Amino acid sequence: MADKKLNPVVSIAIGSQSDESWLEDCKKVLDENKVSYEVIITSAHRTPDKTREYAMGLKKKGVKVVIAMCGYSCALPGVIASYTDLPVIGVPLPTSPLKGVDSLLSIVEMPGGVPVAAMGIGKAGSKNAAVFACKMLKHGK
Repeated sequence: MADKKLNPVVSIAIGSQSDESWLEDCKKVLDENKVSYEVIITSAHRTPDKTREYAMGLKKKGVKVVIAMCGYSCALPGVIASYTDLPVIGVPLPTSPLKGVDSLLSIVEMPGGVPVAAMGIGKAGSKNAAVFACKMLKHGK
């Protein structure tokens, strides 16, 4: 697994170990801004109970913002958002034959009352999610 730091204020959830390669720019921005974060591997489809428990325990850990990255149907950001009132930023990954368009649509097509902020597909989205998280933290959400 990737990083697990003490007292994270940003939690980054990825759907599988193979998604770790998309974290580099995100982690770099958080490190440059001295924002403590953790990286958790959990899947809305393969480990739904773990995902629910993770989302429900975020506030108790002191997390303020969640970044959730995944490919294919990309349900992870929405599932996390359904279990917490913390802001969730979704990053679609281009890991499917549709090159992330399916993931993007899964993130932006959330039902009313379960908001997820959507970033662009891939590396730029990963970086922008961290920049956006830093801005939310700086300005008190």
